[in-house]
Amino acid sequence: QVQLVESGGGLVQAGGSLRLSCAASGRTFSTYTMGWFRQAPGKEREFAAAINWRGSSTYYADSLKGRFTISRDNAKNTVYLQMNSLKPEDTAVYYCAAGPHGLQYGAVREYNYWGQGTQVTVSS
Repeated sequence: QVQLVESGGGLVQAGGSLRLSCAASGRTFSTYTMGWFRQAPGKEREFAAAINWRGSSTYYADSLKGRFTISRDNAKNTVYLQMNSLKPEDTAVYYCAAGPHGLQYGAVREYNYWGQGTQVTVSS
C-alpha cells in the first residue's frame, strides 16, 4: 500500500514556475514507477510525465517536453515536477500516481495509487 500526498500547487502568472512535490508513504516507494497527470475542468485526466523506479528514465507528454522536468529522491520517498514557462492552458489539478515497474507509463489505468491532487492555476 502506498499513500501519496501532493503539494506545491498555487496561483502563478504566465511565464512563471512552480515545483510540485509528491510525498509517498511506505517502504516500497523506490520500486514504483511514478507519474504525474493533470485534469482541467471538463476534460479527461491526461498524462504529463513519468519516471522509472531508479530515476534513470523519464517520459513526457510531447506538449510538455522542454518545460516540465520530473525527478525523484528515493531516500526521501518523494517525486517532483518542476514546471517552467507556465501557460494558462497548464491550469489543472495535478495528480501524482504510483504503478508497477514496466507499466505503460502514459495510461491512467496502469497506476495503482493516486494522490488527492493539487491545484495549479496560471493567470494570463
